Amino acid sequence: MKKKIKIEGMSCGHCSGRVTKALNELEEVVEATVDLQDKSAVVELSSDVSHQLLKETVEDVGYDVVSIEEI
Repeated sequence: MKKKIKIEGMSCGHCSGRVTKALNELEEVVEATVDLQDKSAVVELSSDVSHQLLKETVEDVGYDVVSIEEI
């Protein structure tokens, strides 16, 4: 299962690195890839994770989640 998270507020590689690290620390995340140009992250999951948990994880490191969709 994969989910795409649209994120506002990232402006540099350091920003995307913080989001990547935070998402990869979640137990269910197999891999998180952040695209700074697209202002998004794609997370590959071993089991379902609530949109709320993903939103809180990104917002806890200082960025705004615009939307989350399954892909």
